[in-house]
Amino acid sequence: MQSRIKGGLFQGVDFLAVLYYLLLVAAGCICITAASFDEETADFFAFSHFYIKQYMWVTAVLVVALVVLLLDVRYYHMWAYPLYIIGIVVMIGVLIAGKEVNGAKSWIELGSLRIQPVEFVKIATALALARVMSNYSFSINRFGDLLRVGVIVGIPMLLTILQNDTGSGIVLGAFLFVLYREGLNKWLCIPILLIAALFIVSFLLTPMTLLVLLILICVVSEAMMNGRWRSRIVYLASLALSAIVLSSLMGLIAPGTMDIYRSLLTVTLASLPIVAVYAYRTRLMNILLMAGLFVVSMAFVPATDYIFESVLKPHQQERILSYLGIVDKPQGIDYNVNQSKIAIGSGGLFGKGFLQGTQIKYNFVPEKHTDFIFCTVGEEWGFLGAVAVLGVMCLLLLRLMKMGERQEEPFGRVYCYSVAAILLFHVLVNVGMTIGLMPVMGIPLPFMSYGGSSLLAFTILLFIAIRLDASTRQFPST
Repeated sequence: MQSRIKGGLFQGVDFLAVLYYLLLVAAGCICITAASFDEETADFFAFSHFYIKQYMWVTAVLVVALVVLLLDVRYYHMWAYPLYIIGIVVMIGVLIAGKEVNGAKSWIELGSLRIQPVEFVKIATALALARVMSNYSFSINRFGDLLRVGVIVGIPMLLTILQNDTGSGIVLGAFLFVLYREGLNKWLCIPILLIAALFIVSFLLTPMTLLVLLILICVVSEAMMNGRWRSRIVYLASLALSAIVLSSLMGLIAPGTMDIYRSLLTVTLASLPIVAVYAYRTRLMNILLMAGLFVVSMAFVPATDYIFESVLKPHQQERILSYLGIVDKPQGIDYNVNQSKIAIGSGGLFGKGFLQGTQIKYNFVPEKHTDFIFCTVGEEWGFLGAVAVLGVMCLLLLRLMKMGERQEEPFGRVYCYSVAAILLFHVLVNVGMTIGLMPVMGIPLPFMSYGGSSLLAFTILLFIAIRLDASTRQFPST
């Protein structure tokens, strides 16, 4: 399909990506109409209806999308850092004097207009990350450069979590996939993901089990990077033997003061200076990265209980415990997910039809027009409709990756992959939580969930990528 009007106003614009976007927005409008339509209301076009408000937002964001396409691409490079700084300042302001909604202090209220700044900070973070990683001297394998990337992503993530919007904060972790695309060793990415998953289930593990798993993850990952298995096996065996000997000796000298867990932790920490010297002499800096990752992880272990008990809200604690299967409250914290699964399952293969979804119509599913909009797809459009929606999402993600690969400059490539990563994470978490595979995080489904600020932010995020891609396609391909 020809995606360019030669010499026209929209020369180089990828119209397939625009088409996928419009299809998703249209599907979202239909689902929001079905989810919020009230048969007892006489005036179909009353502004009080959610779907009428969404239609107005769609009209506005289409104008914004046009403006984004018309702007010179140099502005996005030029304003990357200033926009990032402004976004951080606004998030700090929201943390101090923001509006609290559903337990998250992450909103700005301007009259009847409510905006969630973190949605726009994702755009600024993607631009700043692209700016940093497009510098000529940047190297993904240099510790200092990797630290700069970590700071850029870590600051908004921390502020978002402090706002008690953990779901949006976790979304920023999707930038890890961008780093992998840009050359970060997969055996550094994989342990980070494994350790993150480990902390999610840490409430089910004893400290000893958690420590052993952390040691194994870090050592095995380093061995996969450097390929020196024999010495690593010797190291693990030495740790185990030393821990047993230390525990036995302390049991004779001062019984009860040094169990096997404390012994293993002591000998492991004591071995780190030797590991550092070995890494320096053999010039295997990956060992230092793994050692640092282990120390940071172990420092975070004692904080998990504190964070769970003192930082997380009661409903967030229950969501985690419910997801892990520790608590079961069908009429409590599990109600949303249970009703969501009932609604999706009742749609069958072809669905019940537009405005015929009983679970949706009779308000059995809370938040059915926002975070649980996928329930409407499943109930009214059935399995085939759900597959069609997810198929269009996948096509858009693949299109974004194709845009990234044909970029001539690293800035455009990094940004396109950042957009793909953010959208992919949103889709996986949102759809996953509606079918019970992911904990409920309050993350919207891109382009489909009700909400003006999220639709506007996702639209800007996508169309900047389309504009960057268009700038590299000034001549027909041969």
